[in-house]
Amino acid sequence: MHVVLAGGGVGGMTAALALLQRGVDVTVLEQAPALTEVGAGIQISPNGNRALDHLGVFETLRKQSCDPVRKEFRLWNTGRPWPMFDLGPMAVERYGYPYLTVYRPDLLKALEDAVRALGADVIQLGSRVTGVDQDASSASVVLDDGTRVTGDVVIGADGVRSVVRNTVWGPSNPEFSGMVAWRGLIPMDDLPEHLRAPVGSTWIGPGGHAVTYPLHGGTLMNFVATIEGKTWTAAGGTDPGTAEECHADFAGWHEDIHTFITASPRLLKWALLSRDPIPAWTSGRISLLGDAAHATLPFLAQGAVHAIEDGVVLARAIEDYADDPAEALTRYEVARIQRTSRMVRGATANTERFHSRELVSEERAEPYLQREWSIEPIADRYDWLYSYDVVTTPV
Repeated sequence: MHVVLAGGGVGGMTAALALLQRGVDVTVLEQAPALTEVGAGIQISPNGNRALDHLGVFETLRKQSCDPVRKEFRLWNTGRPWPMFDLGPMAVERYGYPYLTVYRPDLLKALEDAVRALGADVIQLGSRVTGVDQDASSASVVLDDGTRVTGDVVIGADGVRSVVRNTVWGPSNPEFSGMVAWRGLIPMDDLPEHLRAPVGSTWIGPGGHAVTYPLHGGTLMNFVATIEGKTWTAAGGTDPGTAEECHADFAGWHEDIHTFITASPRLLKWALLSRDPIPAWTSGRISLLGDAAHATLPFLAQGAVHAIEDGVVLARAIEDYADDPAEALTRYEVARIQRTSRMVRGATANTERFHSRELVSEERAEPYLQREWSIEPIADRYDWLYSYDVVTTPV
């Protein structure tokens, strides 16, 4: 079996590692000249860390990451905190793994190093995929220089604007949601003492929210602030921003938010894209993975995790049905599509929960938070996510 993976991001690298560990030949085609990630923070919940432990990279990543002592809500204008749920000992006791906040380049490097240890020539950089096709016995991708790379199956792990998806299923690029996320990475020493706590904070308010948490062994603070009612004219999905525009977007918010904005050495604007879950993502010997299959808004903190889960389940299916590649891909899709669709819809639903107009004041926020974010509704929305096991789920 030879699997060709279009895309060398977190999902593609996870799939490559899981396949190599099962004795499958892999080629990873990455269009960039080097494997780099935009410096940003991501959250890896217990289900993701369970998968990373299965792959043998969890302990390496854990040493480089942070394990916040708690997660809390804070009201946008007064800063009043409400505890959300315990991310420390309770997560380990309940789900077997911690909830880590991770510097995305650290995650990609851990996966890349593990892949290269198993196959020095697996990753082909500077390889931009422009097309894909298949016949009864193989599937191929075409690169921009005309080269064809052929395997038993092709997996599109090429992101939200997937060439593989658009070639096989027709153009279906996601739409701009009307929301922009401001992202900054702040050296921890540049923040006042009261903002250096190892806590995951979600500031919620009418029409926007902001998230902060520590990264990279506590040396960085991740700052992401999302605001509604924006327009987007840039050609790509990111654009440099100014502190002045960000301050204006969050006028009236607590002074701590403006401290984060001022302290950010660089601010990037990210267009948040939305797309309904795809009804099917497998066609014969071609399938999709991660954002190519199920792009999601980042409001359930599962964007990287769902791609990690995909990679392991895909490898299991290919190992179990190696004699019938098309059946293997069908089994993989069936195992994943209901869960990932629920993830996408859950993230969309959280938009209103984070941006509710009921958050205009403490008096109105108190009953709202009790209704939407007390223990019972939180358990209903998150237990199914965190208890999932990529190794035992049926394929």
